[in-house]
Amino acid sequence: MSEPEEDLQREQRDVTKKKEKEKRSAKKKKKKKKKKTEEEEEEEEKCEKEEQQVEEEEENSECVVLRGIFKLGKKSHDVLLTRTRLTWIPITPETPTGEACVLQPGVMLLQDVFAVKVKRRRMIGQQSGGPVLGVALFFCRRRGRRLEEDTLHLHNASAEHTHTWYNTLKDLLTGSSSRPRYLKVFINPSSHKKEAVHIYREHVAPLFKMADVRTDITVTERKGHALSVMKECKLDEYDGVVCVGGDGSVAELCHALVLRAQLDADSPEKPVTPVLPLGIIPAGSTDVVSCSVHGVRDPVTAALHIVLGHLQQVDMCSFSSLGQLVCFGFSAMFGFGGRCLARAEKKRWMPSSRRREYALVKTLARLRPEDCQLSFLPAKKSNRDVDPESEGEETWTTNQGLYLSISIMSVPCLSPHTPQGLAPNTSLANGSAALIAVGNTSRSEFVKHLKRYSSSSGQFSFSFVETHNVSAVRIRPRSLVGWSEEESEEEGESKTSPIIQSEGAAFPWNIDGELVEIANEVLVRVHPRLITLYGEEVDEAESTVSCSCI
Repeated sequence: MSEPEEDLQREQRDVTKKKEKEKRSAKKKKKKKKKKTEEEEEEEEKCEKEEQQVEEEEENSECVVLRGIFKLGKKSHDVLLTRTRLTWIPITPETPTGEACVLQPGVMLLQDVFAVKVKRRRMIGQQSGGPVLGVALFFCRRRGRRLEEDTLHLHNASAEHTHTWYNTLKDLLTGSSSRPRYLKVFINPSSHKKEAVHIYREHVAPLFKMADVRTDITVTERKGHALSVMKECKLDEYDGVVCVGGDGSVAELCHALVLRAQLDADSPEKPVTPVLPLGIIPAGSTDVVSCSVHGVRDPVTAALHIVLGHLQQVDMCSFSSLGQLVCFGFSAMFGFGGRCLARAEKKRWMPSSRRREYALVKTLARLRPEDCQLSFLPAKKSNRDVDPESEGEETWTTNQGLYLSISIMSVPCLSPHTPQGLAPNTSLANGSAALIAVGNTSRSEFVKHLKRYSSSSGQFSFSFVETHNVSAVRIRPRSLVGWSEEESEEEGESKTSPIIQSEGAAFPWNIDGELVEIANEVLVRVHPRLITLYGEEVDEAESTVSCSCI
């Protein structure tokens, strides 16, 4: 064979090999396409099935369960009951011209109804029995942020008809899984004006009784009493826990719930989400946690959120020093906030409002910065699902300097005095905390910063204030730098300077309204959606402040 013929044969072989490769790749692509199309078809089928299920559920929920005639006021109405709502339409006779007057129907969602009772006519002193008058539905009506109790009376003298409606409504209401039936209640009798027991008896207990919610009540006798009870009691019996008290009582119970969840899960290092939700009945002086999930300081609103089963997941922080857990909580203040609380605690004999004013004025008069190293880990956009314990590879931002105040808050900390909150840049469950660091400045500028919290905005527009959304914070005070109770001789508007104090002295921290003294560095970590509270996401609290003074 000649060389040209051999070259031709080689070329033909190469061409056939290429064609075979192309055929194989085409077959593979077809197979992949088939697989993709099969997967897409499966996904489409799943979506269609889900849509059908949703449509069927909606159809079932809108199917009329009962229909009957009742009197509302003095007029007869055609009343229709579905699984989700109650509708009543006035029955009107036709006019002489044959035209019927069209009236708007009334609608009530069953998710707003918390109790149903049979109405009876009873004589004075009669405890039971009596002729049937109809059915009474107790529901909540919204007025701004407040929830108010209201009643709808459906009159019908037929005992059989009335009991049919009563039993059906009762079954529909008890079918809601989020509504509690048995609650563990803790009451702090010494909170604020010592009105917690009165608030519970007058405003909360009647609503619980009406909604057929059973309670197991513990009146706390000392600090840490609720924590010791929570460690020992059988939580399987309850559907939720309720705290009647201020922010300190709330923080203690949240801490107890997380610790108990860790014990039950045998996880001493990693925080565990508690199974039971916590309800908060405000009975303190500020009640920022309650305002943050209710939008208002109102025990009736708080109780209605509980009986209706409104649940809201909330971020929490863990505070530790030298590797040891100090507590779990929602907010902490170092510097000015800690000094204010430390001074107020020394005047416990004063009325709460006067004690608060005294501490504020005295701390402003002796305003001094803290010299410390501030490090923080910026929060990621997807931080909602990030495990804070797996952040070792992240880059910390570190600043060394003088700070008048440092605040870390995982909730907005709404209150009537600060309607948009001390930390308006964060929310209840965004997986991060707001870090607000106020650098060294004059007393007058610091007062301007504080006063703007009661207005709509502007408190963070000062050059000496920096804010960050963070997932972790570390505060390390410089050695031997802290606080002296002796007033400086210097007065005026010059910038303040730190004062040397004796070694080993602890720095005061304000953690959820409780004074905690820590001598070493503090590490704060955010734990996304660690606890569930009865309430809802709130943008702004109801304001009762009529002036802009501090």
